[in-house]
Amino acid sequence: MRKCKVFIIDDEPKILRFISANLKSLGYEAYIFQNGTDALANFDVLDPELILLDIMMPELDGLEVLKRLRTFSNVPVIILTARGDSTDKVRGLNMGADDYLTKPFALDELFARVQAVLRRSANREANNHVTSEIRNGEVTVNLAQRRIWLGNREMKLTETEYKLFSLLMVNAGKVMTHEQLLSDIWGSEYRDDVDYLRVAIARIRQKIKNAEFEGKIIVTYPGVGYMIATE
Repeated sequence: MRKCKVFIIDDEPKILRFISANLKSLGYEAYIFQNGTDALANFDVLDPELILLDIMMPELDGLEVLKRLRTFSNVPVIILTARGDSTDKVRGLNMGADDYLTKPFALDELFARVQAVLRRSANREANNHVTSEIRNGEVTVNLAQRRIWLGNREMKLTETEYKLFSLLMVNAGKVMTHEQLLSDIWGSEYRDDVDYLRVAIARIRQKIKNAEFEGKIIVTYPGVGYMIATE
């Protein structure tokens, strides 16, 4: 069976060796890089399915690596950092990270998050055969092509944003609770991590605004959840 390829990007050799050895023991194919420049240069050649990315690195820090990565790929990224500041967590999520883990962390927690992110990615690929299209007023979601239009203008979303918006569209007119959305998009282990959901919703709303779309699409029910307004 083909092994899942994982990039580990960190400037600390001990951490690289430690995570790499443990991932390999679980059957992953791990590639280690001490800087973001080398990792980006090898991306097309090795085509990783997951990236573990440290924030605090000299020259090219993790957030800059993530920013450059998101210009050409939606590969899942888990940020690893010694920083405990919530602003770094929000910045990483805003820039397209799929998850965030603060050092020091337990290996079982890291592996659980790796499996959760890869499971979401696999589910996304499994749904590629779907051919139906969802329409709600001027909003259209093509589930086969995984594309979204606001009127005649296409809205570009990250993988997580797309899954969230599509789930809300499928359930248009119904209030989806925080717990439902977090469990369905991120996994049941994230059902209490409302920050992930708030950041993703804020990003989607900003992109709707940037598309100069008139009208309120996503309705907030404070303390409860979100709903797509029907027309």
